[in-house]
Amino acid sequence: MASVQQSTSSASSKRWLPLEANPDVMNQFLWGLGLPQDEAECCDVYGLDDQLLEMVPKPVLAVLFLYPITTQTEEERLQQEHEKREYSSKVYFMKQTVGNACGTVGLLHALGNPTSEIKLVDGSFLDKFFKSTASMDPMQRAKFLENDGEMEVAHSVAANAGDTEAADNAYAHFICFACVDGQLYELDGRKSEPISHGPSSPSTLLKDAAKVIKSMIQKNPDSINFNVIAVSKKSKDEF
Repeated sequence: MASVQQSTSSASSKRWLPLEANPDVMNQFLWGLGLPQDEAECCDVYGLDDQLLEMVPKPVLAVLFLYPITTQTEEERLQQEHEKREYSSKVYFMKQTVGNACGTVGLLHALGNPTSEIKLVDGSFLDKFFKSTASMDPMQRAKFLENDGEMEVAHSVAANAGDTEAADNAYAHFICFACVDGQLYELDGRKSEPISHGPSSPSTLLKDAAKVIKSMIQKNPDSINFNVIAVSKKSKDEF
């Protein structure tokens, strides 16, 4: 997987190197921060038709989607900024204030929402991060991440661990899809709030997210810079 991610931000001058859309890199990153290897892992989604979706390890806890930043996606994002939406108070959502940090923000969204399904190492970075930010609003969480030196170092190590040379400006962006309170939510740190895409369930999350992703891809037919990664809970039978 050679795709990388990038995201612009006006809230901070700080920029990180982009993470590669590579499950192996992401797994090492998360396992080093306190996600037990026998709890969950990132997996490639090789296609969006039903047959290929069936190949993805289940259950799926969240879906990450990398897509190109285009004039059209920017127009849609700005339009959505003016639309007030209701969303569950149980949704863990954070803004993104650090340039190129959308891969890390996406992973935090992926782990921060299905918290009942994931047991983090007690006292680990991720355990402390989610406990410290639990009562914060989205911008406070963003600033907490921005000022966290340990995460910045871990992100830098992961960004340099991919198969492609890290670029400071790779015009693509990671978002996360998660099921919370029976709704499929799009979690994008560049947007002001989570976006609900209708009813969903833990068992249908992958297929529901795939439908939304297909529609996003169809809006950018000339681009090939797409990537889908699932965060799946591991079966204890594997160990």
